[in-house]
Amino acid sequence: MENLGILALSVFTSLFAIVNPVVNIPIFLDLTSAADSVVKKRVAKTAVITAFVILLVFILIGKPLFDFLGITIPAFRITGGILLFYVGFELLASRKSSIQTNDSGQVQGFDESIAVSPLAIPMLAGPGTIVAAMNYTTNQSLIGMGIIVLMLVLVMLITYYAFVFSERIFKFLGSNIIMVMGKLMGLIVAIMGANMVIEGIKSAGF
Repeated sequence: MENLGILALSVFTSLFAIVNPVVNIPIFLDLTSAADSVVKKRVAKTAVITAFVILLVFILIGKPLFDFLGITIPAFRITGGILLFYVGFELLASRKSSIQTNDSGQVQGFDESIAVSPLAIPMLAGPGTIVAAMNYTTNQSLIGMGIIVLMLVLVMLITYYAFVFSERIFKFLGSNIIMVMGKLMGLIVAIMGANMVIEGIKSAGF
């Protein structure tokens, strides 16, 4: 039971740090600046549901797909760890991750399709989030898989409400606190990436 609690805490911390619901609030506000509250809520709902479905698919069939392609778990962990470290480094350097955002970092005008891209893909369900989610599915029991999915649901719910109440949260916290939180999340993500590389090297037998 204790191991399941540790699993839940680890999965939640990892996904929350990478998805960064609070830190992504300024981006959401910028992308939906031309929308009213009803449309913003609809965009937030579409983005979160889309991201959830994408991540759920990788959680459920990601490992069998990798087995079919001949991709080993050690190789996945080492590559994924390097990727996560890079995402964390960019967050620490106060840059929008080129892996988690689109090329321009913003869109011209308003279009509800932003709910799918860049909000859902790759901001919420980017490579970093997929790697983090799949990392916990290795040799996992049915109960463990259920906990992973449950933690994903929890993170996505928090993200949805963070977007819905984005204006209030931004006014309450202010840009400085959000920036500090972004750096802390960046440090956590970078450490997670380094740990994944270490585990990948160990599991490869080096």
